[in-house]
Amino acid sequence: MRDRLMHETKEAMKAQNKRRLSTLRLISAALKDRDIAARVDEKGQSTGRDKITDQEFLALLQKMIKQRRDSIAAYEQAGRAELVQQEAEEIAVIEEFLPKQMGEAEVKAAIAAAVKEVGAASPKDMGKVMAALKARFTGQMDFGKASAQVKELLK
Repeated sequence: MRDRLMHETKEAMKAQNKRRLSTLRLISAALKDRDIAARVDEKGQSTGRDKITDQEFLALLQKMIKQRRDSIAAYEQAGRAELVQQEAEEIAVIEEFLPKQMGEAEVKAAIAAAVKEVGAASPKDMGKVMAALKARFTGQMDFGKASAQVKELLK
């Protein structure tokens, strides 16, 4: 994924696509920041890691998309159409690096399987279900929506 990010950045430079290039640079900067943070734990001790895993990278991309969606909602309320467009373009570039998103039926099946797997029976078990889903489907589903579905299922 890192190689693809570097390749896409070079291609955007050659094509002089400023919006795409700036978004790819934002992704690279966030990735480098997370890599640096992964080198030490909360006590300042070395973790022995020099970079984050691909799964952590996917979670980072999802977080970036969520931030932009929140910004879009705020910009729409403020009537700032040009900023809404900019954020939407950034989301499109970031989504290129995520795996194919699961459909509604696939999400429901994955949730049902996770509930069965962890033996969840009440809302108290929601954390276990979400942990199982995040372990397997990071980057493939919207966990905000999945969380609501899990909560509804465990009522």
